[in-house]
Amino acid sequence: MIRRSLPFIYVSALLAPFLAGCSNSKSIGTCDCPTNAAPVSISMTDDPPAGVSVLFFEVTLTSATATSSSGSPAQLLPETSSSVPIDVTQLQAASAFLSLSALGPGTYTALNLTFANPQLVIYNQSDTSLGSNCAVGSVCQLTPAFDNNSSSLSFTTSPFPITASANTPMGFLIDFRLNTVIQSDLSVNLSVANGVTVSALPAATAAPQWGTFMGTVQSVSPSTDQFTVQTPWAPNLIVGAPSGTLFNNFPSSACTTPGIGCLAQGQIVRVHVSSLVPPGGFLVTASEVDYVQAASAQTVEGTIIQLIPPTDAIAGAPPTLVVLLHANPANATGFPLGGIADVLIAPAGTSYSIDSNGFTMPSGLTFTGPSDLAVGQAVTLTVEPGTVSTTGSGPAEGTWGPPPSISFNASNVELETSQMTGTIFAIDAGTTSFTLGVGSPFFAPWPLPSAVSSYDVAATSQTNYTGLSPDNFNGLAASDFVSVNGWLFPPTTAGGGPTIAAQSVMLRTAALF
Repeated sequence: MIRRSLPFIYVSALLAPFLAGCSNSKSIGTCDCPTNAAPVSISMTDDPPAGVSVLFFEVTLTSATATSSSGSPAQLLPETSSSVPIDVTQLQAASAFLSLSALGPGTYTALNLTFANPQLVIYNQSDTSLGSNCAVGSVCQLTPAFDNNSSSLSFTTSPFPITASANTPMGFLIDFRLNTVIQSDLSVNLSVANGVTVSALPAATAAPQWGTFMGTVQSVSPSTDQFTVQTPWAPNLIVGAPSGTLFNNFPSSACTTPGIGCLAQGQIVRVHVSSLVPPGGFLVTASEVDYVQAASAQTVEGTIIQLIPPTDAIAGAPPTLVVLLHANPANATGFPLGGIADVLIAPAGTSYSIDSNGFTMPSGLTFTGPSDLAVGQAVTLTVEPGTVSTTGSGPAEGTWGPPPSISFNASNVELETSQMTGTIFAIDAGTTSFTLGVGSPFFAPWPLPSAVSSYDVAATSQTNYTGLSPDNFNGLAASDFVSVNGWLFPPTTAGGGPTIAAQSVMLRTAALF
């Protein structure tokens, strides 16, 4: 019965360019590396299947090395970082840029990875309780154990051996199949056959595959079109922002004209990596830089899993938001990732906005007040200082139970992109839209009402397509299995499904799932 509640999940981790080694590097961007070195990054993306109820799965990458032909290990994580936590369930149609390092030119015979601290949160839609504290129809958390000493893996078969060439990016694709690695006793065995696999990433990788990361601005140099960012895994990552880099969602208080002049020390930003620059700068180039929060603010990101109606009769009073927490940009204590937050919104004075990143929403789709809230939306919430309280500590290690929980008041609700995967039921070329059938709460990303079995996906001229032939709306076909990344809105018509404004559509190979 437990296996039925976790029938299938497939997660792929993208490890992008490992080049030119510099094991004595103390910080990214200031590496004393050989002049013929090439940058090495680690990214991750999620490539999931249908039919699961996993809402949150985090695992921490604690070590990554490449074995040279002489047998020596070359470090691929910064020495200043001991671990990189990864929420893989948020990467269906996106990639997370995890690390930047370097390898010396030469032949490498193995990739060695060590993981720790798996965290699992599910919605129990099975027909039985899990343990004594995870009832049917509830959200539950487990800290599973690693079976068979499988936290450390070494990959020595294809694509290895592999050659790193000077100043030439290369990469690897790491695939997690959670239905395989999660065992019947809910432990995690990464060494099970086909549980985790590696393939080579072509050198000419499309920009979106490099991924995104969040960090705190440390310094800005407008004259060189560069700035430095501190991330959870690197203290001084140099980012190039040449002409053409987009600066999105910066408030008027920061700047009047979008550009590198909008940046200031202490801001938290999201960087979209478009390329790596070989030594001389040892930096990443940004295609987009998105404003996340001011230095003095505290925000969290999560998915709305429930809307609790107000108890008063004030017209237009907002519901209480129940949010599954996925990110804490400032890394502040007291915001447990994978935990649940009850969020109170004031009837007046709360601002609502869309983190549009320059995307123009299709006509009729707005996010201006409580009536535009919907279960399944991904949101960024600005926390009112002094309102955070802990309401539940979470289950003991190795046991099922309700996730840790908190409550706070929010002064701003910003709509972010949600991700879902399913099969195209129908296509309307006249309106550049299609109907996406979702047969799993994981891809919803939350159980839909019984009367709703699909989403209306609205594409525009700004929608990006990957894996199609041709790579545009005309490449879509009924029965295609796709992942969609876009902004989620409540139904626009009575009896209709929720609407997604599609930022990107990625074709999946259903046979892999």
